[in-house]
Amino acid sequence: MIKKSSVLYLSLIAIVALFSSCEDNTTPKPNAYLRLEYPEANYKTEDITKMPFTFDRNGLGENLRTKTLKAETTSYGVTVEYPKLKGSIYLTYKAVENSPEHLRTFLRDAQNFTQEHTQKADEIVEQPYINSERKVYGMFYEVGGNAASQSQFYVTDSIKHFLVGSLYFYAKPNYDSILPAADYLQKDIKQIMESVKWKN
Repeated sequence: MIKKSSVLYLSLIAIVALFSSCEDNTTPKPNAYLRLEYPEANYKTEDITKMPFTFDRNGLGENLRTKTLKAETTSYGVTVEYPKLKGSIYLTYKAVENSPEHLRTFLRDAQNFTQEHTQKADEIVEQPYINSERKVYGMFYEVGGNAASQSQFYVTDSIKHFLVGSLYFYAKPNYDSILPAADYLQKDIKQIMESVKWKN
């Protein structure tokens, strides 16, 4: 025969167990990306002695490397590195040298280069750029998805100068994880494009 004290004791244990099971369960949180804060852009004009153009560069771009490229026409390379964002903006200048054929080739190459990203890109948005006062005409490409380069552009005066630029990150493309940095550097690449001035 069960004693009343044992029944009371078992009832108390059941009540305690019932209330303790009502606590909030800890569930694993889904994967997320860090919220990244970048400093406000501080642009200054970059005037490299041998380069036939100037442009505005963000002070966050710490390292600036230049080189003369071997090509059939006068050609220079400029790299603006962003170590904190693990990315770089690559600029390539080519002299048109008053040859319409040169210009057509440069334009075709720049457009084909962008189209090569269509296999990985979700979309490519084209934004024309025209500044008649400074004689700068071109196109900005915003590339969505896991493409190798998220932003590209070209500008020309249609007579002597042709400049093409692209943004690359050091890591394997993962659109979601690089999106904050890509958005930040996209503004820088637009600033470069929109601030270009030809020296002659």
